[in-house]
Formats: sequence, structure tokens, C-alpha cells
Amino acid sequence: MLTSTQPMFIAWGEDRTLLYNEGYAEILAAKHPAALGRDLLEVWEEIRSDLLPIVDQAYGGEPVHMADIELWMLRKGFLEETHFAFSYTPVRDDAGVVRGIFCACLEITEQVVGERRRREAEAALREREERLRHVLDGMAEGFTLIAPDFTILEQNPEAARRGRPNDEVIGRSHWDVYPGSEDSELGRLLKSAMAEQKPASLEHRYVWEDGRPQWLDMRAYPTQDGWLAVFWRDITEQKQAEERLRESEARFRLMADAVPQIVWITDGEGRVEFFNKQWSAYTGAIYHPDTAAETSEKYVHPDDGAATMAAFEEARRTGGAFLVEHRIRSKSGDYRWFLVRAEPYRDPATGEITRWFGASVDIHDRREAEARLRDLNETLATQVAERSAERDRLWNLSQDMLARADYTGMMSAVSPAWADVLGWSETELLSRGYATFMHPEDMPPTLEAIQRMSVTGKPTRFENRIATRDGGYKPIEWTVAPEPDGANFIAVGRDISAARAREAELVAAQDALRQSQKMEAMGQLTGGVAHDFNNLLMPIIGGLDMLQRRDFGTERDRRLIDGALQSAERAKTLVQRLLAFARRQPLQATSVDLKQLVANMAELVDATTGPNVDVRLEVQDDLPPAEADPNQLEMAILNLAVNARDAMPDGGTLTISAERGAPPSSARAAGGPHGYVRLSIADTGAGMDEETRARAVEPFFSTKGVGKGTGLGLSMVHGLAAQLGGELTIDSAPGEGATVSLWLPVSQSQPEDGGRAEMPAPSEGPVGAALLVDDEDLVRTTTADMLVQLGFQVVEANSGEHALSLIAGGLVPDLLVTDHLMPGINGAELARRLRADRPDLPILIVSGYADAEGLPTDLARLTKPFRSAELTASLVTLGALAK
Repeated sequence: MLTSTQPMFIAWGEDRTLLYNEGYAEILAAKHPAALGRDLLEVWEEIRSDLLPIVDQAYGGEPVHMADIELWMLRKGFLEETHFAFSYTPVRDDAGVVRGIFCACLEITEQVVGERRRREAEAALREREERLRHVLDGMAEGFTLIAPDFTILEQNPEAARRGRPNDEVIGRSHWDVYPGSEDSELGRLLKSAMAEQKPASLEHRYVWEDGRPQWLDMRAYPTQDGWLAVFWRDITEQKQAEERLRESEARFRLMADAVPQIVWITDGEGRVEFFNKQWSAYTGAIYHPDTAAETSEKYVHPDDGAATMAAFEEARRTGGAFLVEHRIRSKSGDYRWFLVRAEPYRDPATGEITRWFGASVDIHDRREAEARLRDLNETLATQVAERSAERDRLWNLSQDMLARADYTGMMSAVSPAWADVLGWSETELLSRGYATFMHPEDMPPTLEAIQRMSVTGKPTRFENRIATRDGGYKPIEWTVAPEPDGANFIAVGRDISAARAREAELVAAQDALRQSQKMEAMGQLTGGVAHDFNNLLMPIIGGLDMLQRRDFGTERDRRLIDGALQSAERAKTLVQRLLAFARRQPLQATSVDLKQLVANMAELVDATTGPNVDVRLEVQDDLPPAEADPNQLEMAILNLAVNARDAMPDGGTLTISAERGAPPSSARAAGGPHGYVRLSIADTGAGMDEETRARAVEPFFSTKGVGKGTGLGLSMVHGLAAQLGGELTIDSAPGEGATVSLWLPVSQSQPEDGGRAEMPAPSEGPVGAALLVDDEDLVRTTTADMLVQLGFQVVEANSGEHALSLIAGGLVPDLLVTDHLMPGINGAELARRLRADRPDLPILIVSGYADAEGLPTDLARLTKPFRSAELTASLVTLGALAK
């Protein structure tokens, strides 16, 4: 036994004295050698209760064999899980009496624990694969898994629906399934991604075998196994919309810029929406959405401003044409007379003036000619005497550079403007050939143009660069005309440095206009989709809410219902954000507990900014409530947090703080009577220089690079602050991070309790008749179930006309619940007709649009989708249901 490598021991006598070999000493570990000669059960005191029945059985003469026993042993200074296979055999004396036991054992801990971990890992892998399968099957875009030899291994249902079924695809080469694709852009994309094992993407126009063209957004991602995961979606409609938008923009811009007059568009109130290029060319100003009063103050002659605004207000009052003559300041500071005429455009539905389309025609020369003619008739004799002096004044005071020169290359006279523009003295200019002042690259074409004029005898125009005395060059636009003597000519030069800069600014403004129109189109598309999505969510949320309140199903069923309801609520929140982006979400200012709102946003901000950013909250304890729209404020915080994260690519600290403070100067001027609350988002990023900080709130201005930002985040937050009567301020310097502060007026009311309304117990009897009107069958069915649970007798109608026919047939409802936007009579019109006969009838308008346009302010309103508790709260407020 002692020489055997298998662990063995003998427990001898009534006191179970322990004897063992070297193999068993390794099992004893720290208990060896003190265990030798001691009581077996004392040695293993921690597993005494496990061993005692086995030892007693063996001492009783009955062998014990176990293939696996779990024991928690204290043999290395800590309790550890162990497993053993052993055999306990009684040892008898010559008389057959059991004197001890012999045990041969084998520790199998590593094998048992390893097997268990393997089974657990396999189960976890199966679970992950199942979750991934659910995700792929539920995706709205196609997914295909491709082997290194381009054999298609798998595709999801969306790929099968848009492409080919599984039995025609799985196990076949991609090139065989889609003939001609191997040598196409798509084929090169897949080959490149597979060969380089790097992600690749492509917008690809694919023509199916039936001749149907389709634009696809393809993205290929290599896997660790060397396979290729390909995702694709149909972007045909998006491409078509982008092309139509580009064509429309190009046609409008071409048409407007082709008009020689200043063409402009304002909204119904007179705020500028568009100027053609002639405006910038004349005034030197880029487009800015100023009001009519602001435009008049900046550009119209002070003596003409009052008459201009009076004429505009009269046109708005009467609805007639806007007609006025006034002087407009040019980029050089001069004023010229313009005849301004604009016609109103009315909304076809409401008849209200929504746009003014106008043109400003330069009549300055005509008016000057008229004035000169009057002066000539009155002062003909005086003008003849003053003519020479006038020419001298023009020569001396002109901002343009005037010169007389000959064809041999020398100038004989220069005006004072040469010294002002270029810095050269008259002596220097007249002592050198004029060609020596030209830029070397511009000298040959300039001299050629002068030589050609000497031959043709006709004036000419050209541009070149002329040296300045400080060593630089300025671009000059020249108008040159020959004198009758054939030896000299007159030159007029204008410094166009500022014009070149303005041209660059105009290009940037045009790009911004195109981006704005694209964003408007996206907003309209998003708003429509969000409305339809609200109608789809209504029966889902309503049905799940009803099942939840009725404690439907088993515990597992209820968990599934809770999870589905939470997902639907998140979808509802997403729709609200889409509506906000589409400008369909009205600003609903109310009293907001900033401390609670910031605390609720903390988890989302932390998840959005990622693990490298430390998010901290610093909110004043006794902070008063602020007047704000909580949904829009949450979006503003999220936008600012994303900007802060992008400013800290290597990580940093993002601090959200709120405190009461003195209002900024502009907000104070706006009249915040109760003070302001300052909500700040600070980062430890790169910071901004003065130029960037000054332009940060401009729409479409971004420092993130092409494709990495819209440039709308800060401008949207700036607009929100202004709309609420507050202000946005930015404190930043290079290398010192940035702090963006949103100043919000203090609210004089307390925040409303955000708790859910309690669902009243089902009534013993009906509480009245409810007329329910909605053109969506599923929405109407869900709402009807809610009303029935509240005790109402529900009469359904699928249109406003249907509802009126039920009223005409004798129905006397105690409550009207109606959709707003329906074919034919809408909800507001239906409510108006019923209120005419029953002014006290409780009416609740429900709609998938968050937009309240067209609804009277005295009508209660509930936005789809809603739950039973929200419907209950609205009916209690209306008085149609007892609390």
C-alpha cells in the first residue's frame, strides 16, 4: 500500500487511527503529516457529517463504493469544492470481527468541475445563438452569411423576401445565385472585404433578373471565423427623393439667379427666407433670417425706413400688393434707389398670407436722371461752370483707382485712390512702367488686352493682381477705354478683395440653403412616418396595458407582457423624438423639476457617452422649478452630451449642473420677472477658439468633419432657449474644455405629479354612453375596450359622417371620444357641430399627431398611443368620470 501511487488509507480500531500512503498525503495537503495516527473523523472535521454514515456502514461490515461524492474540504487554508471516487472495505481479524476499514480513493475534482463548466458554456452558447437568430429574423434589412469560397451559408427572412428563397440560395455560390455579380461593384466589395478582412460598404444599383432596378445599401463585415456577414437594405426611394430635391433646388436657384433684379421671399410676418445672388452682390451681405423691421434698419436709408414699414403693414392689413420706393445701402456704403414690389401668397386652406414674393428693381439711375434733368432745367448755366470742378472732385475723391496711360507702358496721371489702395506714392507710380507693378503671371494677358484695345479702338475689361508697397498683391478689376488721340487710354481700377471674400461666403450660404431644404424634406417624411407609427402603436400599447391590468396568464406570461409593454413605451418615446425633429412636436412649456429631470437622464447620458467619459451631476438642492418643455429639454441635454463626448475622444469628465443664477444681459432685457435657472453641460475636452465659439450656434456649422454631424445640435438648443424666453451661452477656450449653459425662466407653479392615474374600479353599472369615432379599426377597437372597462356603453363610428348619422338617429351620448385627422369631417369640426346643440358635452380629441394645429384651445386632447391610465386621467379632468 505504501508504495502504491493510488491514494489509500486505513482507519484502525475503535478510535479510527489514520494510516496512509504518499498518494493520500497529497490529498491531505496542509493536514499532512499531522494527520498521521489521528482519528480519521477529527482529521476531516469539516466533512465529519458526510463521512460518519459511510464509516459507520463500513465498520458495520458492509463495503461502501461511490463513483462521485462532493465534499467541501479545508486542506489548503480555505474551503474548496472537491469530488472523489472511492471504495471503503471492512478489515476483519482472524475471528471475523471488523477491526478497521481500508479505502482506495481517487480525486476527480478537476474532471467533474471541468465537465460542469463545459455543459454551462454549451448552454450559454446555445442561448446566445438563439438570441442572435431572433435579432436577425426580426430585422427590417437583409442579412446573408458567406463562406470564404463565397458559398452562401445563411440568410434571414428579409433577405429571402427581397431576394430568393432559402432552397435556391443556401449552399450555393453567391456568383451562381446572382449571375453577373462577381465582376460588378458588389463583387469587388465582397472580394475586398473577404481578402483584407476589413469592413466595407457600398451604395449599389442592382438590376434584378426581371429587369427591375433597385438601389441597395450594402455593408460587409468579416467575422472571426473568416466568414463574411453582409447586411443590405433598399434605399431606392431615398435615392429618388434626393435626385428630385437636387433637380428642384437647381431649377429654382438657376431661375432666381438669372433674374437681374434682387428677388426675395419672406414669411407672412416679413421674416426673410430667401435672397438671390443679386442681393449679396449689391449689399455684400449674406442671407440672414431677419424680420422686415431688422432688414429695414440695417439696409434701408434712415429717412425711408418709417415709410417702408408703414407700406408693408398696410399691405399686410389689406392683403394687397406691397409697393414702395426707398434707398438701399450697397456694400460700399452708398445708397441707391429701388422700386420694391411684392405680392402675397395665401394658404389655400385658410386664406391667410403665408409668404411674400417680391423683387427690388434698381431705379437709381432713372431717379438721378430725373433729378439731373430738373436741376439742368433750373441751373443750366451753373452746371456748365461747375463741370470741370466736378471732374476734379471725382478724380480726387473716387474710391476707384483712376489713371491716364499710353501704349508705351508709362502712366501720366494717377488719382489719390492709388495710394489708399496700394500704398504707392504718385512719384513712384509715374516713374516706373505700369507693367512692373503687375503679378508676373498676369503681365502677359494684361499687356495683350491693352495691345488688342489699341488695334480695335474699343473699351475692354480684365482682372489682374497689382503689387502693394508692403510686398503683397491685390486683385483689381479694370475698365480701360482708349482716348481719341490713339496714343493714350483711361483706366479705372476697383479693388475686389472684399468681393472675392463675399463670393466665398455666398457659396457657403448656398450650401447651407441646400442642406436646410434637405433637412426640411427629411423632417416632413419623418413626421408622416411617426404619425402612422403612433396609430400602429395604439392597439399594441392599449392591448398590452389591458392584459397587464387584468393580470392575464401565468407568471411567465405576465413577465413577457411587461417586457413587451416596456418596449412599446420606448417606441412611443422614439416617435415623440421623431416628431420633435420633424417640428411636429409643439413647445409645451410647463413647470419642470430640473433636479428630477437631470437625475432621470443620468443613465441615458452615461450609456450614450460611453465608458471613457465620467458623468457627474451637480444640482443645487433648493433649486426652484423652471419653465420649459421637458421632452425638448431632454433632447437638448442629450444633444449637448453627445457634443461634449465628441470633444473628448480620449475620454474625460462631463458635468451636468443646475443652479439659480443672475440672468444674462439679453435674457434680462427680455424681461424674466422671476429670475433664471442655469442648466450647464461642461466637458474637459479640447475647447473652442474665439472664432469657433462665435459661430457655434449657426445652423449647419460643425467642426466634426464631413458626414460626422449635421451642425444642427447647438442651433436647435439655442432656438429652444430663445423660444422659452431664455438664452444659450458658451464659455470656452482652447485646451480648457467648454461649458454650454441654458438659461431658463423660473416657473411660478409647482411641477405636476408625474405618477400614473389610478384606474377606477369597474362600475357596478354603466356610467353613460360614449360615442367613439376613429377611422382606424384596430385603434377604435382598443379604445372601445378601455371605455367599456371604465363602465361606458360604447357606440362606435368609423367617420365623422357616420357619427352624425347616429346622432340624427336618436343617439344621445354622454361623452364624445374622436380622432382628429380623418377623411371627410375631422374631429374638430365634429366637436363643433355637437357643441352647437350640447355645449356641456364632454369631448376628448385623440390623434397620432403631436401637432395641435387646427384644434380649438377649449378642446381636451390626448396623443396616441395612450394607456388606460392616461385615458382615465383625461376623462377625470373632463368631468366625464368620477375620481
